[in-house]
Amino acid sequence: MTETENLQFDADHIWHPYSSAAYPSTIHEVVSADGVRLTLKDGREIIDGMASWWSTIHGYNHPRLNQAAKDQIDQMSHVMFGGLTHQPAIDLSSKLIEMTAEPLQHVFFADSGSVSVEVAIKMAIQYFFAQGQTKKQRLLTVRGGYHGDSFGAMAVCDPVNGMHSMFEQILPKHLFAPLPTCESDEDWQDEDIAEFRDLIKNNHDELAAVIIEPLVQGAGGMRFYCPEYLRQIRVLCDQYDVLLILDEIATGFGRTGSLFAYEQAQIVPDILCVGKAITGGYMSFAATLCSRQVAQGIAADGSGVLMHGPTFMANPLACRVANESLALLAESDWQTQVADIEQQLLAELMPYQDLALVKQVRVKGAIGVIELKQKLDDQMDWLPKFIVEQGVWIRPFSNLVYIMPPYIIDAADLTVLTQAMGKIVEQLSLKLLSR
Repeated sequence: MTETENLQFDADHIWHPYSSAAYPSTIHEVVSADGVRLTLKDGREIIDGMASWWSTIHGYNHPRLNQAAKDQIDQMSHVMFGGLTHQPAIDLSSKLIEMTAEPLQHVFFADSGSVSVEVAIKMAIQYFFAQGQTKKQRLLTVRGGYHGDSFGAMAVCDPVNGMHSMFEQILPKHLFAPLPTCESDEDWQDEDIAEFRDLIKNNHDELAAVIIEPLVQGAGGMRFYCPEYLRQIRVLCDQYDVLLILDEIATGFGRTGSLFAYEQAQIVPDILCVGKAITGGYMSFAATLCSRQVAQGIAADGSGVLMHGPTFMANPLACRVANESLALLAESDWQTQVADIEQQLLAELMPYQDLALVKQVRVKGAIGVIELKQKLDDQMDWLPKFIVEQGVWIRPFSNLVYIMPPYIIDAADLTVLTQAMGKIVEQLSLKLLSR
């Protein structure tokens, strides 16, 4: 089929993320990808500022990741993990245990980030259930968070301003503290944690866990908050016998400047969710790690059976590619790459702070965000086409224009992205402020 025919078929039959079948959004057909560039069917090349939703940290079409996938296919692409094991899963578990905090010694492989959150929630509830504390069935989190689109994960996303408000009546009722607002430890005040403290103090007898994205709230709003908030949460969880789940699906593997964001707060979670960049963006894969205390606690009733088991759990092909992706990360100078991206983002995005439409510019690690004073929901008929015309791929949402590029991006390509962000904001200013 021609490109026009392909796109028409797509519009008529295929659902894309957060799209309407009745009113399909503008899409572009990609035929290949290499490094930081996507090649469209019409021949145009565009620089990807999204790293395919933050996952392709090494860039596209990496020869070592390609070879790892090819080698594994020749051995076996999949085998069930029930009653069987294989070397790629053993190697990957070893890598994850080695690169995370020492207490995290048990690994559960999942198909996606949402599933890893589901597993983490089950771990927490089963931990207390196995010890006879059957009332501890709820979670505490903060507003503005995002943890996935499956039902357990949706229940701990923001229930009012998040993407899942229409399901509110059938989701479990968890507890929500106000948004973390303190951006710097230097500005910390005890009142920043006061309402959170009251919620855990007054409800700890029914709370199994706190779940939170450390330092960066991702798809819920690209907000950053200070490490002291996390340290305070860790103290409160210990004080009131509540487990701490950290969702590092977006922040893990170097995105914020440390290998894991929790390291910047010098704390350790009881349960850790990782995903996205784990395979370098090659395929959907994730993992949930927990401490010995949690794993042994789940077994305290004599059975110890964690009630989850995906068909494609520990898929050998995904494990093999993940092993190579983590090896690439370990061998690279990713700390310098991320630090250089951060400094360039600060230098090139901060001038846009002065634009009338801009509410705030913020940067952390390899994350650059321009928050606007108005939402963009009614601008998506023309905006995707305009973005591609700038030679880039950026996907704004709500009132945010942001990028999270591959770590391998060079300074010249990053400048193209930041300049495109400025052009997007300027064009939006003409349309929104002239009304």
